Formats: sequence, C-alpha cells, structure tokens
Amino acid sequence: MNNKLLGITRRHFFGSAAGFGIGPLALGALGNERLFAQNLHHPAKAKNVIFLFMAGAPSQLDMFDYKPKLTEFDGKPCPEELIKGERFAFIKGVPKLLGSPHQFGRHGQSGAELSNLLPRLGQIVDDIAIVKSMNTTQFNHAPAQLFMNTGHQVAGRPSMGAWLTYGLGSENKDLPGFVVLLSGKNAPDGGKSCWGSGFLPSAYQGVEFRRSGDPVLFLSNPGGVSRDTRRRSLDLLKDLNTEHQIDVGDPEIASRIAAYELSYKMQMSVPELADISSEPRHIHELYGTEQGKNSFANNCLLARRLVERGARMVQLYHRGWDTHGASNDEDIVNKLHFLCRETDRAAAALVQDLKQRGLLDSTIVVWGGEFGRTPMNEERSGSKFLGRDHHARAFTMWLAGGGIQPGVTVGKTDDVGYNIVEDPVSVHDLHATVLHLMGIEHTRLTYKFQGRDFRLTDIDGAVVRKLLA
Repeated sequence: MNNKLLGITRRHFFGSAAGFGIGPLALGALGNERLFAQNLHHPAKAKNVIFLFMAGAPSQLDMFDYKPKLTEFDGKPCPEELIKGERFAFIKGVPKLLGSPHQFGRHGQSGAELSNLLPRLGQIVDDIAIVKSMNTTQFNHAPAQLFMNTGHQVAGRPSMGAWLTYGLGSENKDLPGFVVLLSGKNAPDGGKSCWGSGFLPSAYQGVEFRRSGDPVLFLSNPGGVSRDTRRRSLDLLKDLNTEHQIDVGDPEIASRIAAYELSYKMQMSVPELADISSEPRHIHELYGTEQGKNSFANNCLLARRLVERGARMVQLYHRGWDTHGASNDEDIVNKLHFLCRETDRAAAALVQDLKQRGLLDSTIVVWGGEFGRTPMNEERSGSKFLGRDHHARAFTMWLAGGGIQPGVTVGKTDDVGYNIVEDPVSVHDLHATVLHLMGIEHTRLTYKFQGRDFRLTDIDGAVVRKLLA
C-alpha cells in the first residue's frame, strides 16, 4: 500500500488530526484546555472520575452485606445445591459456612448496614449508593482486574480511563488526562494493562505517578540541560516527527509529539501538584495524610487535587485485599481490620472534601475490587485462621457524586450472600453507567481495530437506572 492510500485507510484517517468523531478531536484537545461540548452524546452529569480500586477483592460479607443466617449456621457444611458443579479458586470438598466475626449496625437516614470496620464511611453513608449485586465472569485476580478495568479478561484492551480520555480529552493542557496512583502491598495482579491504552493511541494510557523520586520518570532535566535547551530540543523533535507523520500517516507519531509536549509542561505543573504540604492542617487531619509517605490517604488527597485541576480520570490502586485465611496476615479478622484502617478514613474524607468544595456534583467516585468473597471458610491446608475464597457471583461496590442517587442500596443477595436475587449489575453495566453520567452513550464510543468496532462494554451493558439521581 502506498503512502497516499495508507493515509486514507479508516484507522489512520480516524486517528489523524484531520479525522472526524470525538476520539480524534480529543487527541487534538491534548493541546487545548477543553474539549468542545458538542461532542457529548447527551448532557453530562459529571466530568471527572475517581476510581478507588481495592485490588485483591474486599470481603463484602464482612463489610457491607450483613447475613444473620451465616452467623446462625456458622461452621455448618455448605448446602450441596449451592456448590454443586461450582468451580472455586482454592476451596476443596464441602466447605463450612462462615459467619462474619465483625459487628454490623445501621447508619444515616438511609439506614444502610455497615460493618464496624467502616466507621468513617458510616458518617457519609447518605452521600453514597451501595450496589450489593455486582457480578463478574472472572474468579482469578489478574483476569478479573483486567475485566473490571478494561471490560475484557485478556490484556490488550483499552482501560476505562483510556476510553474516557479518548472520548472526552483532558481539561488541563499541563497535566495528563488519566493518572494512576499506587499504594499497598505491591502492584495489581493485572499489571500495567489495567490502565493501558490497548489498541487506542498511546496518548490515552494512564500516567503512573511514582512512589518516590520524580512523580513521573524523567520529569527533571539532566544536569547541564536548561529549560530553554529542552524547549529547543523538543521543537526540533516536533518538526522531525511532523515530517515523518506526513510521510507514513501513523497516528502513534501524533501521540509521541503530544507526549513530549505534555512532559515539558508537567515539569512545571506536577511538582506543585504533588506537594501536598500546602494543604491546611484540617485537611491533613481529615484524610489522615503524612507528608512524604506513600499511602492511600496521601493518594486520595492527591486525587482531589488532580480533579480540581481538570484530570479526567484518577485511579487509585490499593493492593492487599486477598484474605484467604492462610495466616493472620491474610485473614478476615486481623488483615481486613488493618486494611480498613488504612482506607476507610481517607475514602470517606475524599467524598466529604469533594462535597465541601462543590466538586462532588461533577465527580463520580467509585469504590470496589475485582470480585467478592465466598460465604464459606476456605480453611486452606487446615488453617485455623478465618478466610474466604474468591467469589464472582456476588459482591459489593459503592459510588458517589456526579449524578449518582445518594443514600440508596441497589441489589440484593440470598440469605447467605451466595447468589444475587435482585437487580444484578454486571461489570459492563457499571461501565455503561459511568459513561452515561459522563455524557457518553456506551454503544457509540467505538474504535475500529482489526476489522471491527470495539467498545468498552463489548457487546453487553445497560445503564443502571436505579443508580441515577
């Protein structure tokens, strides 16, 4: 194929600056402050998303979904009709039902039941919507994390943040549209593919802010290189890359140009952004932040500062929620209590802080992991510590702000929390709902790749109307 024909193929045409549709305009918007409002499919309720991702899968039965029947039948063999033909990640034979060792109580005017592990969330429960009927198709960590973040269980698909920045662009020309912050034990099992751009131009992938040193790699100029020198170097690179793009029509060259320009701008914007010491004392007390520490609390405060400055999506990954019960470092008594102490205060503070600043109305906050936990005790290798195996059939997430109906609970599980009995919500449904609130009809945000149109919700998904204000 010659260069002229290559330049008018659909993928290159839609990926170039001359293309049409909201995606290419968003690529052009990398150099503009705001994307044109007419590219929305319908009026948006929100313009930013903060996804608090609890990698490892929190135990919904010990935090949100109170089941007195589990306590009543604690230690009894699980009914055969529940587990017949079922596949588990680790459970063998006939497991025993496991009542929660934690106390539950009702909170707020909504009367939502929460565990004593979540005292701060209980204070803001009327500002959130709880979904007890989430379900997924994956029951192992890496594919389930990929599925929750990209709508597909295999690496290579664009993440939700990539789709949002592809569709809507960024509101700040000096910062990435999609930022990723990590805390906890280690990196997510799904790896960087959880925030990758897949087959979309790489300009839309999440930019990971690092735990130490420069928040972004190579942010500082090397010794002996002044800002003026860096500017002249980038101008020369831009001219060379532009000529190359004219020759070959590769949209990745436009992404490279945009990345260089954004990096130059971030040299000024990111150090100020990442310095949370400028926040007043009462804000640090609200979140529980500690200057210079890598923590979920610091990342929550940083997330607020990012959306305040126009980041389209900020995703926080806090790893360590895998509570199988093989030891006291991964059980639902000690480890789960520790994890909730690490995250409950800051997650609630984020919602409070956004609300008091008038930002919650335009920001969707999502909290949850990749799947849930079984109503049975895993008892791996005869362990005496209490733990639960992976459970894809039913788990809990919560959302707040940006067009979400506050103070409601959507969905219901059976008496032991094994199956959903009311209003099931799939991962694709969650994605469709978030896109809808951002002004995007999920079936219309597509990208042609390898001969077919792809979308975040694949061939499924429906907006969860009960979640909408």
